[in-house]
Parts: sequence; C-alpha cells; structure tokens
Amino acid sequence: MHEVKYRCELKHIVTKAHAAIIKSRLTGFLPQDQNAGPDGKYLIRSLYFDNPENKVLHEKMEGLPFKEKYRIRLYNYDHSFIQLEKKVKNYGGGVKFKVRVTIEDVQRILNGDIAFLKESEQPLLREFFLKLSTERFMPRVVVDYKREAYLCPAGNVRITIDSDIKASVDSTDIFNINLPTAPIMNMATSIIEVKYDGFLPEYIQDIIQLNACTSVTVSKYAASRAYM
Repeated sequence: MHEVKYRCELKHIVTKAHAAIIKSRLTGFLPQDQNAGPDGKYLIRSLYFDNPENKVLHEKMEGLPFKEKYRIRLYNYDHSFIQLEKKVKNYGGGVKFKVRVTIEDVQRILNGDIAFLKESEQPLLREFFLKLSTERFMPRVVVDYKREAYLCPAGNVRITIDSDIKASVDSTDIFNINLPTAPIMNMATSIIEVKYDGFLPEYIQDIIQLNACTSVTVSKYAASRAYM
C-alpha cells in the first residue's frame, strides 16, 4: 500500500477588502491555476453526500479529529470533467482521493442505480458503493463558489481565495445551471486556504499576513447545512 501523505491546511475568513490586498500581492508574484478565466477565477460546484442521521455533519460540528466526506465536483459547469472526491481530515492535515466519473455515472447515482459502482476497477468507486448501500449515504446539498488559486513550488504551496459561496435551496441537481441557491456566508467575506507539504516559506507567510488572520475550521458543507 502507498503511504498516505497528509498536507498541512490553514483556513482563514477575511473581509473582501483584505482578500483584495492579498490578491494584489500574489498576482504577478505567483502563477495562477491554469483553470482560471480572464478574471482570474473559476467556478466550483460540489454535490455533498451524507446519511439520514447526518453523520458527516455531526462529525464536523463535534470537532472530531478524524473526518471524511464524499462529494462530486465539476468546474465552470463543464460536464466533460467530473470527479468523485473523498476528503480526509486527520487533526491538522488533509488528503484528497479522487477519480474521474462521467455525467452518465452521476445521473445513475442520483437515480439510485449504483450497482455498477461495485464492479468498477477503481477502489474509490467501490468504496463509494459501500457508503451508498450500507451507510445509506445520499445527495444532501450543492455548494457553489468562485475560486482564485495561486501556486508556489517551494513547499508545494497552494493558496486559494474562495468567495460568493452559495448553497442549493431545494434541489441537488448538480447539472442545473439555473439551480436556485442562496448565500451561506456574509457576502462581504472570503475564505483563504493555504495548503502545503512540510513547510510554509516565510515570504509566503509575509504576503498573506497570517498573523493578522484568525484561523478557523470552517466547512462549506457544514455552513450550507446549518444555513438550510
């Protein structure tokens, strides 16, 4: 088996004014994610799963040190690139497992036709089948937000600024561009997330001014469910 390598993760809620200052410092200094559009942003849409007892939600709200969640994610409403992701948090570290799925796969899952998953050659899809069939995981909420991402080779650092975070109101139709959504956070704030391996270069800390931010354990999924 391959050793699981957890990445350090820091999250901060800042005002959009503070986020704009950080962005101005990062722009031109670090390359942006290649998925970014002309405005430097791209849209992320995620469909989160949980069971009827809200296992994933309660694990987050209770602050358990080890947590995992499953989501189906696409970018800029592009149906040609969809992923099933499993996000694992272990104390201060995180790791993500992912596998490509098709729009047809997702539609079958949403329709309750999941038997094909257990025959997959992909371990993550077989694992997801068990979550759906034995733990009764089901689609719970769709979360949309816009992301700006910057990359730093030293320390394998990835800095993201997420804004305009919204959740679906009464539907989990991930492919509906006109899906009714509502803001789940103060629209005048953004979430800055810093992920890195082993060490965070000091000059990156100076750019982001982490000492001026309050670290938080915000979860877009938990915030969306709390709002609803």
